[in-house]
Amino acid sequence: MMALSVVLGGGSFFLLALMGSFQLVHLGFSDPFVLLWDAILSMAFFLQHSGMVRKVFRARTAVFIPPRYQGAIYSIASGVVLIMVVVLWQRSEIQLLRLEGLSLWIARGCSLLAILTFARSIHALGSFDPFGLRPIKSHIRGQSDQPFLFVVRGPYRWVRHPLYLCVLVLIWASPDLTADRLLFNVLWTAWIVVGTILEETDLLGDFGDLYRDYQRKVPMLIPWRGRMQP
Repeated sequence: MMALSVVLGGGSFFLLALMGSFQLVHLGFSDPFVLLWDAILSMAFFLQHSGMVRKVFRARTAVFIPPRYQGAIYSIASGVVLIMVVVLWQRSEIQLLRLEGLSLWIARGCSLLAILTFARSIHALGSFDPFGLRPIKSHIRGQSDQPFLFVVRGPYRWVRHPLYLCVLVLIWASPDLTADRLLFNVLWTAWIVVGTILEETDLLGDFGDLYRDYQRKVPMLIPWRGRMQP
């Protein structure tokens, strides 16, 4: 289970980063149906990803899935659905924009900055476990799994969700904008914003007034207030 979680979860995000530079399966749809098909694929991932992460879903499935395995199963399921999205995604022939020259280098610079900030944000978390491996390892070692601590450092002093901000920058910094890519950008941006709001509901439930005070001091996604003081 741990190996599947890493391979499918990590591999799917690698493929997603390359999406747009290739088309694995050509279904021969016309442009209007291409966009409808791609929207359906996106919605399938949104429903799976956002549905399985909710506390209500995890509480109901805890009857037959021990909580220590839920993170890994979530990673595996998300990886499978995301791979389906990448493999079955259809490209549109409608070219809307292609960056060249200075604008292309600015977009690449933004992408590089987003990647570096993403890595810095993961390091700042200290307990990043995207594949759900930590509770399984603790169980194997006969140890109790420790809860996540609320710590604010690094990019988290500028925005509450720097990882999501970096993903948004990477999404919109794509140098080639076709009709299907624009659809992808709009749908996935909307999903990230909605998902962030839903996640904050869970964080308020976990940390209460501590997180509510953090919300008052630090913006959600756009770093317009400057760095929060320790």
